[in-house]
Amino acid sequence: MISRRTIDNVIETVRIEEVVGDFVALKRRGSSMLGLCPFHNEKTPSFNVSPSRGIYKCFGCGEAGNSVRFIMDHEKLSYPETIRYLAKKYHIDVEEEYQPEDVKQEIQEKESLLLVNQWAAEFFAQQLWETENGKAVAYSYFRERGFTDETIKKFQLGFHPDGWSNYTDAAQKAGYKLEYMVKTGLTIEKDDKHFDRFRNRVMFPIHNISGKVIGFGGRILGNDKKQAKYLNSPESDVYHKSSVLYGIHLARKTMMGDDEAFLVEGYTDVIALHQAGIDNVVSSSGTSLTVDQVKIILRYTKNVTILYDGDPAGIKASFRGIDMILEQGMNVKIVMFPEGEDPDSFARNNTPAYVKGFIKTEAKDFIAFKTTILRQEAQGDPIRTAEMIREIIHSLALIPDPILRSLYVKECSARLQMEEQVLINELNKQIRSNQKKTADRPPDFEPEELDEFGFPVGSKIDPAPKVEAYHAEAQENDLIRILIRHANKILVFHDVDDKKKPIDLQIRVGDFILNELFSDQLDPENLVLLKICEIFSESTGDDFPEESFFLHHPDPVISRTSINLTSNPHLLSEHWKEMHQIHITDEETLLRKAVMTAVYSYKIRRVLMMLKSANERLSTGLDEVEMYKTLERSKQLEEVKLALAKQLSYVIL
Repeated sequence: MISRRTIDNVIETVRIEEVVGDFVALKRRGSSMLGLCPFHNEKTPSFNVSPSRGIYKCFGCGEAGNSVRFIMDHEKLSYPETIRYLAKKYHIDVEEEYQPEDVKQEIQEKESLLLVNQWAAEFFAQQLWETENGKAVAYSYFRERGFTDETIKKFQLGFHPDGWSNYTDAAQKAGYKLEYMVKTGLTIEKDDKHFDRFRNRVMFPIHNISGKVIGFGGRILGNDKKQAKYLNSPESDVYHKSSVLYGIHLARKTMMGDDEAFLVEGYTDVIALHQAGIDNVVSSSGTSLTVDQVKIILRYTKNVTILYDGDPAGIKASFRGIDMILEQGMNVKIVMFPEGEDPDSFARNNTPAYVKGFIKTEAKDFIAFKTTILRQEAQGDPIRTAEMIREIIHSLALIPDPILRSLYVKECSARLQMEEQVLINELNKQIRSNQKKTADRPPDFEPEELDEFGFPVGSKIDPAPKVEAYHAEAQENDLIRILIRHANKILVFHDVDDKKKPIDLQIRVGDFILNELFSDQLDPENLVLLKICEIFSESTGDDFPEESFFLHHPDPVISRTSINLTSNPHLLSEHWKEMHQIHITDEETLLRKAVMTAVYSYKIRRVLMMLKSANERLSTGLDEVEMYKTLERSKQLEEVKLALAKQLSYVIL
């Protein structure tokens, strides 16, 4: 585990403008910097970076955070990986705290497996480029597939020589332990003998998201019918087939930038499309598509286009993939290539421009695709047509968004020339059936993954659901914003003592606001804002937490909420104000008025909510006693409302 001292050192050292500047072109605007947001497509810059506060905020899509959060979101790294990334950037030594021996051994073993895999990838590449057999057999094979030298090197393609133990012998000679070679699956152990798993095959290294080699796929060279055409590494502590997408380390940035992913079946499909200029493409790494793989794509985009072969097996595979993608709330399209073609051959036989144009033109939404294919199978047979409709309804029922489901039902009704209500009835039956299956399923009790601070990974606080009319959202936000920014500042109130002598009372902003809220039992309804209030009320010592404490809070929800509350897209730069001789009184100068206005505005809004509730209660047919109590309550609230309005010098109509 990374030491607390290292984490603090990294956070204190990093500069937000340098971290973000590695990925976004920033231009200075006053005390802030501005650029195009890397988290959504935009033409007008709305991504604001504040070097003085160490935060970023996009006023277009709402993304916000600090240096650590930016790298976690942009590069999709875990908290420890992000700290190591930033430590490396700023040449900070990473100190490890004491770990139990079993944990330390597990980490060391995984690192050893990764080192063995990396050395193997380099060995196979050397065999490809520097041996006569590699050049004559493997290199020629790749060139026949149309791969350029640049592409071969980009994907670290290689060659495993023939022979029983060429790799194993070379790795042992280089100092690598046989134990780890066996655990990666590169070496097979049998009857105290050891031999290579991959022999006389071209090698496709499989990388994880951060680009480390975790496994291999090997294609046989020759026509030996007794051997499998493709062979993959077995499961290991670093390679889990169902949780890996081939090419993800090269595709993820383009997937985020284009907000789209292309999904294919094989290694060569990915490589050929990359060479055609389509970088946001991944494959299921030699296995059938899994839910875990779909969720990896979802981390980068909700839009998936499946590029599958036009044969029956490819079509059936696409049906299964469509359902899994829909179930995750994603948007899916399908492209079918001409008969006899797959993404690899199509990319090799056509220009990059034509390939891109074909995919864009031929992409169909899943309803259009599935109805076309199933209608061809039904061929007018009423029974098979009914089965076809149920098959489509099954897919529709998996979509979690009811609005999207409704739109697809309308499209399906038009395509199948069936009454919309009939489809809706069948859809509702299927949804109820799915819900019953889910309810009957035993719950999962998987241990929570903890971050570096010991918190569960992800959000720990769910914002409270919004209440309709009179909800005090704006007033709550304003009040907590002032609390975060000015809690330790002093307010001065003029009063008189027992002898009617004028005196000045001093009270901190934080004490005043918290007392006004909790004494009247007006806790914020939003759970995130309530948590922030509780942090203030539970603080010990002479001072409340400063603004930076919340902006860089380890809980991403608190951090992002605080940044959103305290960021203003309309602040004028000091240079601009000085140049035009504009003098604006800021909030801090008029702090007492700002605090009082925020407190009384919040109270009035809450009173209006209570009044609305009381008036609605009066219309529900109460008995005489309850009617009297409610009328009294309503009368008291009206008096409170007028008193508060008088404090603010305005009238509530």
